[in-house]
Order: sequence, then structure tokens, then C-alpha cells
Amino acid sequence: MGRILTEKDVEAAVLGGSVYAAGGGGWADHGRMLGHAAVSVGKPELVSIEELNADDWVATAAAIGAPASTTPWEMQGVDYVKAVQLLQDALGEKLSGLMVGQNGKSSTLNGWLPSAILGTRVVDAVGDIRAHPTGDMGSIGMAGSPEQMIQTAVGGNRDKNRYIELVTRGATAKVSPILRTAADMSGGFIASCRNPLRASYVQRHAALGGISLALKLGEAILAAQGKGGTAIIETIAKTTGGTILCEGRITDKSVVYTREAFDIGTVTLASGDVLHVMNEYMAVDDRSGTRRATFPDVLTTLSSDGEPLSVGQLEIGMQIFVLHVPKTVIPLSSSVLDPTVYPFVEERMGIDLASYALAQN
Repeated sequence: MGRILTEKDVEAAVLGGSVYAAGGGGWADHGRMLGHAAVSVGKPELVSIEELNADDWVATAAAIGAPASTTPWEMQGVDYVKAVQLLQDALGEKLSGLMVGQNGKSSTLNGWLPSAILGTRVVDAVGDIRAHPTGDMGSIGMAGSPEQMIQTAVGGNRDKNRYIELVTRGATAKVSPILRTAADMSGGFIASCRNPLRASYVQRHAALGGISLALKLGEAILAAQGKGGTAIIETIAKTTGGTILCEGRITDKSVVYTREAFDIGTVTLASGDVLHVMNEYMAVDDRSGTRRATFPDVLTTLSSDGEPLSVGQLEIGMQIFVLHVPKTVIPLSSSVLDPTVYPFVEERMGIDLASYALAQN
């Protein structure tokens, strides 16, 4: 049976989602706003994909962009609801459920408010357990598909007349960049609902149980709070099945915001370890340039207090711990095993990801 999400689940979702945010994944306070709004106006329901009928429609509730403190973004809870309504209108049928493209500080909660208001259930499935830079990486195998898809986007800075409503149709890889451009034009961050697919397809291609994983991790972090940073870090590693890959002082941060709404660059530790960034941490190399970890592994930076730090929070001189959860211990979706999603990211980052990400190990 489904689980009604309540007040106590909000902080667990934000905390667990913040670890799986892998240095990106939105804003914790935005996630809290979405969650508290949802549980106060209705009863968002979390269901497993098996609880839906095979031909029910499931779409992805997403937030697109790289909202930095340097960009004038504004996104309200109502924007997520409007994005779902626009997609239902374009589809001409009701959605039974919403999944999310990735976990994150706020993205774990993207489907909660529409669930509370419109009755679309929160499906316990994600396009990727961790956060990633492109919509294609969470599109559960649709990135290379020629099939016409509907994608909507809603939001923007109202005071600066940047509010946008957008409905697009086309092959996923062709319309995804349009939504990213809209995110940039709206102020850097926009709500989206996209790619309505049958529940039977989602069951075969999504990373199932992804929301529950974030909730379980968040509950473990809440239980460890008050025991000190070391205890929290150990709890995060144990609960995720990960380890601390490296730790040390940040000696260099070279990350630039691009016109495509990506934060791209590197963060270097005193140990010589280099974290490669495209919104999120995508790879870690050691001092000699040997690869230590690669997406879709979970890679997260933690403060000595055990707080997951986004790329934007990192500063030279900070002491950080790098959590590594290998891809072998998490559910993988068909999107992260899709060779077509890597060239776009590799081209912008200037590193090889696919040969590691797609290796059978």
C-alpha cells in the first residue's frame, strides 16, 4: 500500500536528497518549502510502481538549471503544479503519477505538491539515484529516442518580467536544450514536467525505490544528529554503502557558470585529488591523473560536521570529505547506461566518462 508523506518525512527527504545531490540538486530551503507546502495543503502519497496499472501515465517532475546565488532565479511551488497541468492539457489525459529525474536537495520533493493538489501520486522511482547535469541523464532511455515527447516549463523572476510558460513537443534530445535555455532566460531555475510514459515502461527503465532510499538515508542522518560530525559522516557512509574516498583541504577551485546554465570546472585538494564538476561531481582523479571514481557512482562532498556541500558552497581552504558510493550498490536506470547521454557532457568537461560509466564492473 501507498505511504502518505507527512511533516516528519520532509526533513528526511531533504537531508537524504542533499547527499544524493552530489554537489548539485537545488536548494535545501526550496525542498523544505515544497515539502511543507505539500503536507499542509493535502496528503501526498508515495507508491511503488507496482501499485499503478501498466498503462497508467507517469511523467517526470523536474527542476532545470544551475541556480547560483549569482543568478536572479525565482521558483514558486505553484510553478510545479502549473507545469503538470500544462502537460496534462497537452496530453489530453490525466497523469496517475510523477517520478523525478534525480534525487537532490529539493528534487527528491518535486512531485509532492502536485500530488497533494492534483492527486498525481509520488512514484517511488527516479531517473537517477543521484543528481546529474543534463535532463537526458534522467530521461530513462528516452534521450536517443526519436519518439515525440511533451515537455513543459513554468517559472521565473516575476519582478524582472522573466516568468515563462512553455509547452514543447519533439524528440527528447532536441527539446531538452530548449528547456535549459528557458531556465537561463527565467533567471537560472525553472519547474518542468516532461516525458509522459506508461507505468510499464517506467518499471523497466527507472531506478526503482529511489525516493525510499533518500528517505531512509535522511532518517538515519536525523537519528545521528547530536552525536557529532564524525558520527554523521560514518552514518552516511554506512547507510549508502559507500566509503570516504579522500579528504583534505581545498587548494584550488576553478568553476565557471556558462550560458547553457552549467557550472563547469574542477576542485583540487591538498592531496592532489581533483574533483571534476558539471553542476555535480562527475569524476575524481588522483594526483597522477588516474581515475578513482566516475558517474553514475555517487560522489558527494561533506563538511567536517557531516553537512553535504554543494559546489557553490566550496571555498579554498575548506576541509572536506568526499563520499563515494559505487554504482554496483545502487539501482541504475537505463538512462545512465545509455551511451548517447555522455558525449554532450564529455565535450563540455573535456574528460572521458563513458568508458568508465559503461564498463561492466
